[in-house]
Amino acid sequence: MKIGFALAFVLVLSLAVFDECEGKGKGKGKGYEEAMNCKKKLECAQYEVVHSQREYEIRSYTSSVWISTPPINSSSYKDAVGRGFNILFSYIEGNNNQRAKINMTAPVLVDILPSTGPFCNSSFTVYFYLPTNYQNNPPLSAQAYPIKLPKHKYAAVRRFGGFMDDSNIPTQALALRRSLKGTPWEAPVSAENRGLAYSVAGYNSPFEYENRVNEVMFWFDRA
Repeated sequence: MKIGFALAFVLVLSLAVFDECEGKGKGKGKGYEEAMNCKKKLECAQYEVVHSQREYEIRSYTSSVWISTPPINSSSYKDAVGRGFNILFSYIEGNNNQRAKINMTAPVLVDILPSTGPFCNSSFTVYFYLPTNYQNNPPLSAQAYPIKLPKHKYAAVRRFGGFMDDSNIPTQALALRRSLKGTPWEAPVSAENRGLAYSVAGYNSPFEYENRVNEVMFWFDRA
């Protein structure tokens, strides 16, 4: 009897630790917990959770102004995002027509259009969310430009930890797609760009090694 109780306790504890490491929400309908950096120090893009399950949630984002790079063609996520991040970081450090120093925000959002062949590059577009005090008058730049996002009404979102790379991003995107199978969200997600394009969002700097929060997202319009 004692052994059975001990095994049950270990199982419950393991599940709790798994949920905490994955950044899961505290219950159905509540969604994932707010990213730690959004709680503590960064202004973050706002959204409403429309529906929540253990493996994913459906969000509706508030339309707002982001700063964008041009599309970057590359065979490597790390290469493309490194180049895009440097463009946008230069922008917030004052390389803009107002010479404004702009606070870092979260998440860093990346649109990904995967390559269609083994010798083709993928396309990456990197975005920073602009803080509230620049939403109505965003500084301009020759290398980066303001854009209203999101382009679609809803996002299906899966959260994961660690550092994003060319191997785990497609794996997480596939896991999200499998989670949506048989749900009301499967058809509208598949209809949008035939399900090829998606986005990832990161909430941590490269120098933060613990409690990292990443998300993979499919955008769609019809609920």
